[in-house]
Amino acid sequence: MKQRLLIRVAVASIVKNRMRTLLTVLGVVIGVGAVILMVAIGTGASAQIRSQIDNLGTNLIVITPGSIAASGASQGAGTFNRLTVDDVDRIRRDATLITAISPVIVSPTQVVGGTGNWRTDINGVSTDYLTIRNWSLASGASFDDDDVRGKKKVALLGSTVATRLFPDGDAVGKPVRLGHVPFTVGGVLVAKGQAATGTDQDDIVLVPYTTARDRLSGFFSFLAQILVSTASPRDIPAAEDELRGIMRDAHTLGDGASDDFTIRDQTALAATATSTTTVMTGLLAAISSISLIVGGIGIMNMMLVSVTERTREIGIRMALGARGLDVLAQFLIESIVLCLLGGVAGFLLGIAGASILGHVTGWRTEIPASAVLIALGFSSAVGVFFGYYPARKAASLDPIQALRYE
Repeated sequence: MKQRLLIRVAVASIVKNRMRTLLTVLGVVIGVGAVILMVAIGTGASAQIRSQIDNLGTNLIVITPGSIAASGASQGAGTFNRLTVDDVDRIRRDATLITAISPVIVSPTQVVGGTGNWRTDINGVSTDYLTIRNWSLASGASFDDDDVRGKKKVALLGSTVATRLFPDGDAVGKPVRLGHVPFTVGGVLVAKGQAATGTDQDDIVLVPYTTARDRLSGFFSFLAQILVSTASPRDIPAAEDELRGIMRDAHTLGDGASDDFTIRDQTALAATATSTTTVMTGLLAAISSISLIVGGIGIMNMMLVSVTERTREIGIRMALGARGLDVLAQFLIESIVLCLLGGVAGFLLGIAGASILGHVTGWRTEIPASAVLIALGFSSAVGVFFGYYPARKAASLDPIQALRYE
């Protein structure tokens, strides 16, 4: 029998029993739809995490204080701080693989201005900070190197702080008070949103680090961190090694001494976050694929019933010259067509479900191009796997016994 004729016969048989066909493929529809939905959620979560990590900065390397041990017990990261502006100057002078560097002095301070007040983190930074963090201004202008050298009292407000202090907008040029020191708002930063750690990146005020160090009470001479960026992600590993050597030399650490600082980059953070979402996506897809197995079992049962009902028909076809391979192909094609129909319907259901879920919950959902292959591949595999046994049973019928079947 020609392949086209086999497909026509299979489709005619499926159309003949519409209600049974609908109920049979329902399991495949639900299974494929669930898999597509889970993949969309997982892919969207991964993309959102990557976006949040990218918001941290461009090719970012972070140097933070190290740890100290007391009575043989480590006190944890950040407990031993020897980071100073001198380290920043040393790195700026000796490093060859970095494109920007900024010290960061952090202190929580009450900010008063406009029609409100707000307690937030004041970050003393250099002019490179916005470049490193890939951060732009929504309005106003940033402070420049002259402002840093002159210890000018100019502040850049994060969008959260600007909204709290100036709900009517137009914060640029307005006076604010950081603690007890008056400042002028130079600009408002573009909103970045929530970080991967869950913190609000816009709840921040930036000032020149020289001003933070010398004019704001309560600030210490040590730095909370040093931010560095490279020209390319490929330069990060070599830059980290170079920075480690410069820092160890600056802190006069011997060959056997441990680092009194920590160097991290967002590549490791991105890899960890991505691997976590990948595992969760795979787990969710595996759980949802159970319904595919249930749907496949339903198709196998339907095909077995179909073989029993059409035993006499099979005998007539064999008597007219059809081979066992033709009968096997006919029933196998019926099973595959059923599953493909369910796969297409499930794919559309998954797209609709992802769209509705994203709209209702605000979650980011993305359906990758490979989802089409997932839908059709899974459904075809289910059709072949669960359709082979009934098709094989039909092909192995004895023509004489089949003709006698009532």
